Amino acid sequence: MKSFDGRVLFLDRSDINTDEIIPARYLTEISRDALAPCLLEDLKLKGFDPATDIAGKRVIVTRANFGCGSSREHAPWALEGNGINLVVGESFARIFRQNMFNCGMMAVELPADTIDRLFSAFAGHATTVETNVDGGTITFSADGLKEVIPFSISGFDANLVTAGGWVEYADAKF
Repeated sequence: MKSFDGRVLFLDRSDINTDEIIPARYLTEISRDALAPCLLEDLKLKGFDPATDIAGKRVIVTRANFGCGSSREHAPWALEGNGINLVVGESFARIFRQNMFNCGMMAVELPADTIDRLFSAFAGHATTVETNVDGGTITFSADGLKEVIPFSISGFDANLVTAGGWVEYADAKF
């Protein structure tokens, strides 16, 4: 199972699409390592610089409809190539969300008021996350502040995460 712990990158915008996650000009690449340096390079967000803001981050917290646009497995691959295995948001595009779980990663949906609270309390701070997949909790910590947030994923998605992705799950089951 992949790690779902680490430092947080806050992206305070809805509708971040797959072209912004990994621009189409890189879709000829098939390795996560080759995609990694291109992650979010076309994202236009005030105060965000992909050259300096992504390094060392392992979790993204964002708003609604993350991963909309073209359906491409390259988007989760680019995240994974940077060690980002968990995205927390209000909602996700259906295909992006399932591609995350198929890769053994997690796209965790939380209510809008919870996301608002996380941005208010933790954005702009050196925030870290600890995830208890079996217990269904994500713990956010920064500057002495700590908040434990419950989450749920389907049993099948939990099996994909535990196995490390769809291929590993299928290898073990079939």
